[in-house]
Parts: sequence; C-alpha cells; structure tokens
Amino acid sequence: MGDVVLIKPDQRGVNTSQTPGMVRQAGIAPEVCASRGLWIGFVSTPPGPSGAHHHGDAESGIYILRGRVRMHFGNMLQRSLIAEAGDFLYVPPHTVHVEENLSTTETAELIVARNSADFMVVNVSDPRDFK
Repeated sequence: MGDVVLIKPDQRGVNTSQTPGMVRQAGIAPEVCASRGLWIGFVSTPPGPSGAHHHGDAESGIYILRGRVRMHFGNMLQRSLIAEAGDFLYVPPHTVHVEENLSTTETAELIVARNSADFMVVNVSDPRDFK
C-alpha cells in the first residue's frame, strides 16, 4: 500500500514533451509522483491551432475546462469536432490531431489523461501543408 500524493500547481512538471501552440504541465507523471501507468496533465492553448501530433500507443482523454476547441483529425486532418467547456474528447492511439483554440483573445484550458506513464508526443508534419 502506498501514500496518497498531493501535487500543487507549482509542483507540476514542466519538462514534458511539448507541441507548438500548447503548453503541457504534468500533474500525475513518473517525474512528479512516481506514477507507473498513468499521465494526467494541465494543458493551456493560446488562440489558434497547435502543431500536428499523436501520442503513439497511448489513448488520450481530454476534458475541456475553459474555451472552445476544434479537434482536427483524419488522414489529412479533414475531419473536425468542436468541444467546449464541460465536454470530453477521446483520442485513439496513433491518431494524428490538431487542437485549435477558436477564441481570438482567450486561452483554452484542458485536462488531459493518458493510459501510459511514459508520456510521449510525436510531433509530425501537418498533412494539410502538402496540398
């Protein structure tokens, strides 16, 4: 049996993998609290899109705390869904996606969970750049 760990905002891990247009802070991660099979983080996205990326073998669950986000996905990122505060998104493994904050002035805030403590981000070229 282990101890429950409290992680305060100033204790979040900031040395996690990053994608352009997003700032990820690890809350539950090996480097923060010795988790072995779980990564949960706070993500802020300024207005506009993130870079294209995926998370390898990890499934991702995203909860929108604040803002409106368009999630682009599909082979050419041709599909999209709009999620807003209170909504959840599920992203399957190896699914290339782009989060786009639809506000022109406000930062969107998300909670992201993955079923892997080995936090991985694979940044890729945006397929829309090759049209």
